[in-house]
Amino acid sequence: MPFSADDIPRLERPAGLVRSWSKESVNEQRAQAGVLAACLTQVTAGESAWPLARRVDVRLIRSALARVHWELDVNRRWERDPGFYLDQALTPVLELLTEPPPIGSARARELVARLRNVPSLLQEGKANLQGDAVPLFAQLALAKLVDIRQTLHRVETSVSPLLPKDASRGDFSGSIVAAADALESFRSWLNQNTSTMRGSASVGRAAYVFFLQQVGLIPYTPEQLLSMAQQEWERSAAAEALEVQRNVGLPALSYFPSSELQIARYQEDEAAIRRFIDSRGILSVPPELPHFTVRPIPEYLDALGDFGEQDWFTGPSTLGRDGVRWLYPPSPKLGYFGRSAALDPRPLITHEGIPGHYFQLALSWRHPDPIRRHYSDSGANEGLGFYAEEMMMRSGLYDSSPRTRELVWGMSRLRAARVVVDVKLALGEMTLAEAADYLVQRGPMDVRTAKVEASAFSAQPGQAISYQTGKLQIEKLLAETRLRQGQAFSLRRFDDALCLNGNVPLVLQRWESLGADDEMRLLDAARAQ
Repeated sequence: MPFSADDIPRLERPAGLVRSWSKESVNEQRAQAGVLAACLTQVTAGESAWPLARRVDVRLIRSALARVHWELDVNRRWERDPGFYLDQALTPVLELLTEPPPIGSARARELVARLRNVPSLLQEGKANLQGDAVPLFAQLALAKLVDIRQTLHRVETSVSPLLPKDASRGDFSGSIVAAADALESFRSWLNQNTSTMRGSASVGRAAYVFFLQQVGLIPYTPEQLLSMAQQEWERSAAAEALEVQRNVGLPALSYFPSSELQIARYQEDEAAIRRFIDSRGILSVPPELPHFTVRPIPEYLDALGDFGEQDWFTGPSTLGRDGVRWLYPPSPKLGYFGRSAALDPRPLITHEGIPGHYFQLALSWRHPDPIRRHYSDSGANEGLGFYAEEMMMRSGLYDSSPRTRELVWGMSRLRAARVVVDVKLALGEMTLAEAADYLVQRGPMDVRTAKVEASAFSAQPGQAISYQTGKLQIEKLLAETRLRQGQAFSLRRFDDALCLNGNVPLVLQRWESLGADDEMRLLDAARAQ
């Protein structure tokens, strides 16, 4: 799987792995995928008679193979998007550095190995980015490369003191210089060649529908997604307006005066949320589960902020350690989500920490089924994080802080606006500038954050719909489960199963838990065409 700025699908990769996106490597990946697909066809003969749980696993593997086809042959960022090569070059470095210090010898060696891989990756990018490369994507990549040597110098000076006192420091410094040279060369190449690029930023309807049906396992058309988004935006905007009116005369939320006080409040709130969801019968919290913590952001992560999310959710081999959110000092100058957390950390904790991403991943990485433990898809994860925001509000978490409910409704507005942007960018019905403006106008978002988000959604269609689409699917599953179970329904049991299977697309969770196969039949029919 390519490296991505998305913080959910962070796989634990073999140490020293030399990555390549040469045409030869891509052809090899295609061949491997073909072998796996043929193997899957062979071993799933008679699948219809298998237990339902095993049939769900088969669909997960098919989705994973469809994602390979999406990456290599449909969206084709490796041929269309210069920013793809920045993701493959520097996001791997950021991912290693999101894990808190100390940095041992093994991690130091891996940092050097990933940096040494940068020059060859960028050379492959120059060879691959020809006729179909998108000039808009090239301009976005160039914006990230303006001060790239200074960026890497900041990484070097702040990381070097943390490395073991052996050859690692010298190797690290040398690999930083070589990476900076290669990135500046790539920048020069883009400046010289962007004018010859003729690719379209839009993947088009057929490709987008392929992603929805076969990769994301989303049983909706683009038009249905737009209709759902419009209704959800109106619901959220109306609810926010009513909340604001209800709170007339109440004091506004204020920013924390210091990082120390904000971090202390995070710690208090995270512990209180754990007690809240357990005592209210919302979710079971294993007492041995580590915590979701926050720390002041170090210089090296600040420098690499354009190349990925600055969270560390642990992983299958580090489940005994606390997750970490790296925090900027509270300020009204922060981006939208930073400002929100500087007013009240709890909405962010419920999405990113508990009962959101960190908690859900920590549980699903313990899943006894290895296919579900390692399958990765942002759709169910982001849907669960968004579901947690409103669910916790409606459960009474903010009864003593009504102004915080205004933040939650604002976030709900934003998630609906993202769907419109994602769909219309993919279909070619909206320009990047129009998309950023739409996010500013329809969601409570600042201009800078809106431009960053619109750029990411344009290059990676399908990710921005995951929040709202996943949440609506969860709410549908909850409603149907409660209707079927009646008085025997347990929200705790429902949410426990949801978190354990949090990597599994919601259409499969619904099929398995309720036996409802209408959506699966729709998707299977589309795949057979």
